[in-house]
Amino acid sequence: MPFNAINPRIPENEVDSMFFDRWSPRSFLTEPLPPYHLKSLFEAARWAPSCFNEQPWTFYYASAQKSREEFLTALFEKNRLWAQKAPLLIFLVANKQFSSTGKPNRHAQFDCGAAWVSLALQARKLGYYAHAMAGFSQKKVIEILNLDPDSHEAMAAIVVGRLGNPDDLAQDFKQMEAPNQRKPTAEVAIGR
Repeated sequence: MPFNAINPRIPENEVDSMFFDRWSPRSFLTEPLPPYHLKSLFEAARWAPSCFNEQPWTFYYASAQKSREEFLTALFEKNRLWAQKAPLLIFLVANKQFSSTGKPNRHAQFDCGAAWVSLALQARKLGYYAHAMAGFSQKKVIEILNLDPDSHEAMAAIVVGRLGNPDDLAQDFKQMEAPNQRKPTAEVAIGR
């Protein structure tokens, strides 16, 4: 059954509910995740498929207040406004080269996406929500993590936590705080 009865997401075809139950809220409770749930999130991501089993992703995370405050400085202001309440902030970073050859890994971004969705689905299994963001400073993330920008690229900033009260959000965020729909299947899967 869809999460939000006011704005139900109904699939066109038979699919496990974990796919349409997952959405990206902006309202989070500050309640921290227990360590075994943190490990479970990253374990799910670890098993994502990747080209040549390279696993070019690294999830750098901040759950302690001081680290979260530092990570928050990399987010664009609009995202910082709502993301600051989430108890877990993550930067997903891609290694742009194959570790065995040093050659460019053009599949790294695709593989990071697979790892992200694995983490997001595991979050839902544990009763949490994950929200990935593009609104952050690539340069600032690389600086905070002390990484080589020639070999690393920050793919996403991610927050994870329990769903909070939408009334705690600023007015412009409240209007967006509901699961959204998807394009019809016929628009995203075209037989030839």
